[in-house]
Amino acid sequence: MADVANEAGEVEKKAEISYPIKVLYCPECTLPLEYCEFQSDVVLQRCRAWREGNQDILEQEGIDISALSIEEPSGDKKRQKRGGKGHLKTQKKKEPVVVKVARVPRAKRKFMTRVQGLGSFDINLKKAAKLFAQKFSCGSTVSGEDEIMIQGDVTDDLIDLILETWSEIDDDHIKDIGEVKK
Repeated sequence: MADVANEAGEVEKKAEISYPIKVLYCPECTLPLEYCEFQSDVVLQRCRAWREGNQDILEQEGIDISALSIEEPSGDKKRQKRGGKGHLKTQKKKEPVVVKVARVPRAKRKFMTRVQGLGSFDINLKKAAKLFAQKFSCGSTVSGEDEIMIQGDVTDDLIDLILETWSEIDDDHIKDIGEVKK
């Protein structure tokens, strides 16, 4: 015990800390026992069950169990949840319109094919872009909200593929615009 004088001049006796300090870790949450209470509810229940089953080990180590008690959660306690969806934008239901296929010039004699309007038929644009890339052996990407860009001039083959793959799209719904500027 060390004698320490406080502000009033009285001598207090404080326990000396012996180093190295031995820290016990909870086998459930792998944190020191003092920090188990900050875990999620599922892990907290496992920590609580381990403590109840191993009180004799904790007493042998000289740990004050009452200081480490984990209180039962009360119903009014609200925990903050990480992340969250925030404000989701509601998408308007689009009526099926025309699928526009256009040829967009790149450099010199190179072209890209632009497809617009597939999203209005409830077609997954990422899967459609992947199908186009595999079928035409070229690069394909979803570049806008309802737009797919395909490398190369594949307008004629693309129209045939769209008609074969998606039965809800008729020949009347596809419009070949021809060459347009970006």
